[in-house]
Amino acid sequence: MKKFLMLMITALLAIALAACGSAEKESNGNEKDEANKKEQTITFGVTPWTSTTPPTKVASLILQDMGYKVEETNADVSSIFIGITRGDINVFMDVWIPTHDILMEKYGDKVEDIAVSYADADSGLAVPAYLEDINSIEDLKGKEDQFEHEMYGIEPGASITETLNETIDVYGLDMEQVNSSEGGMMAQVMRLMQQEKPVVFYGWRPHTMFNKLDIKVLEDPKQLFPIPSIHVITDTGLKENAPEVYEFFSNWSIPLEDVEEMIVKIEDGEDEEEVAREWIDNNQDKVDAMLGK
Repeated sequence: MKKFLMLMITALLAIALAACGSAEKESNGNEKDEANKKEQTITFGVTPWTSTTPPTKVASLILQDMGYKVEETNADVSSIFIGITRGDINVFMDVWIPTHDILMEKYGDKVEDIAVSYADADSGLAVPAYLEDINSIEDLKGKEDQFEHEMYGIEPGASITETLNETIDVYGLDMEQVNSSEGGMMAQVMRLMQQEKPVVFYGWRPHTMFNKLDIKVLEDPKQLFPIPSIHVITDTGLKENAPEVYEFFSNWSIPLEDVEEMIVKIEDGEDEEEVAREWIDNNQDKVDAMLGK
């Protein structure tokens, strides 16, 4: 009997020690995972477009809440694609499909199209609403001198630059594209609209131009400006290097109207991160869904 009791005590001690060892191992593993997070930096590519800022700031704050460090690299969209192929940049929140199809065809095998941020955005040539007789791109034909033979676009490295040049050719317009930054383009548009002069330029949503200006997007009978959806792309190594981050971006989604509302607040002078934090606090259910909770 004593021998049996000793065997039972020995067995129970062995089970207890094994359980402790397993718990300690799990604890050490969790601590190691948390330590690895603190050593990992997730780098966002950021274009000068206002539509890039809100989703980038929201995602950045969520990753920081998860324990990761984040950085931002400011560049034009072509340079961001190249950075992602090299692994210098991990994620870009503002890929316009099909606008950026050319870049996706060029670099698609070296980047991962991981999620649709929002769909049914809008883009095309825009004019002030007071130009009542111009409602289609075709209506510009023969009236180019009213616009001093110019249409305004954003930076030359943007994919839309080629689309605007194609629009001039396909519609047979006697116009030239004038390129500058988004801010430079909008400053010129607002200056001409204050004088109620004709102006034609590249317009898109989400953007505060539709909140602050009385403008309209011209009909596009030749369908050179298809309705885009906005995608998130990452480097191909993210799934292996940061699986938790990869899962988060796989579930990423944000309403277009929310992005536009945040853009308005930021342009009105509110702090970018405070605006993003407010969205997170007010949409915890959406955040939990993206985190797979």
